[in-house]
Amino acid sequence: MSETRELPPEAREALLAVARDALQAHYAGRTPAPLPPLDALHRPASAFVTLRRRSDHELRGCVGFIDSGESLAEVVAEAAVAAAVRDGRFDLVTAEELPALHIEISVLTPLQPIDSDEVEVGRHGLVVQYAGKRGLLLPQVPVDRGWDRETFLSWTCRKAGLPPDTWRKPDCELLGFTALVFAEGEKGAPPPGGAPAAQG
Repeated sequence: MSETRELPPEAREALLAVARDALQAHYAGRTPAPLPPLDALHRPASAFVTLRRRSDHELRGCVGFIDSGESLAEVVAEAAVAAAVRDGRFDLVTAEELPALHIEISVLTPLQPIDSDEVEVGRHGLVVQYAGKRGLLLPQVPVDRGWDRETFLSWTCRKAGLPPDTWRKPDCELLGFTALVFAEGEKGAPPPGGAPAAQG
């Protein structure tokens, strides 16, 4: 399975700024700043944006787009807003909350078939596809929740609305990926509420 291609620090900083500016623009009713002119951000890619409260790390939204054909920067901008207003598991994020939210971005490798015994907790993200249903969990989810491999597989099935042992069925399709995960507040990353996306 191919590993996530590294993004240089300036590309990570720019993506985090794109996500923050997309959120601020959405709530302010303005047009987002132009996307940064970095080649790495204008290639098609799949990505998720996770929003958490900085005070207690409580999840406030997580949405992503896979194989949309859009550029990485466009996917991140759309996912940031969707995480705030389209994740039906949570109340809508309010404009007043924005300064207290922490943004995390996961840039995904292409999905590839994977056997259940090849899944490594902490390395792989998972997609389960069966009977027209699909569920996805990012690599950091089982680590955060202390799951082992089989629990991870079972909960990915649940995410798809399937019985937890569906992954054992011969005709259940398992797809794996890895992710480059980075967030605001890390070394080289802008702080929450930092500068908007670079003009250019």
